[in-house]
Amino acid sequence: MAPPELSVGWTILLNAGAWLAIHLGVSFFSSRLPLAWFNPAGWLYRARRWERGGRVYARVFLIKTWKRLLPDGAALFRTGFRKRRMTGRSPEYCRTFVRETCRAELCHWLVFALVPLFFVWNPWYVAWPMAPYALAVNLPCIVAQRYNRPRLAALAGRGRSSASLHPVHAPGIPRTTGRQL
Repeated sequence: MAPPELSVGWTILLNAGAWLAIHLGVSFFSSRLPLAWFNPAGWLYRARRWERGGRVYARVFLIKTWKRLLPDGAALFRTGFRKRRMTGRSPEYCRTFVRETCRAELCHWLVFALVPLFFVWNPWYVAWPMAPYALAVNLPCIVAQRYNRPRLAALAGRGRSSASLHPVHAPGIPRTTGRQL
């Protein structure tokens, strides 16, 4: 059965509302999963040889030029683990941070996986563009998690900070002593 035809305005409103609900719902759901479930050596999260310890993201995706512009969705939830700045340097903190990058990566993959829902109420020519949108919105966040994870794992192994971390400064945000990954 074909979905009902909606006006352009209703279609835009419905799709925007659906994306908001999907992003918030998946984020809330994933924030409630036990941290122990996120194993950085697991199939989805483990480093691949071609990633070269995250260096491919710096060279190919130029991540250092845009990563600071990404939002930190953890700020939306009281129990969220904020990843914009490092607030600790202990090995335990770094290990927790590594697992939180796995949680964040899963969250973004799940949001992308829900694109087929848009075929339920949209004609195909409206639903298909949702995939490139979902990829454009989620891929940078996935790349950031995969870039950060090996660097954090190295810090967790050493138990100290790295000279490769730079102080955070973005327009409109006061300078802090925190470290940006």
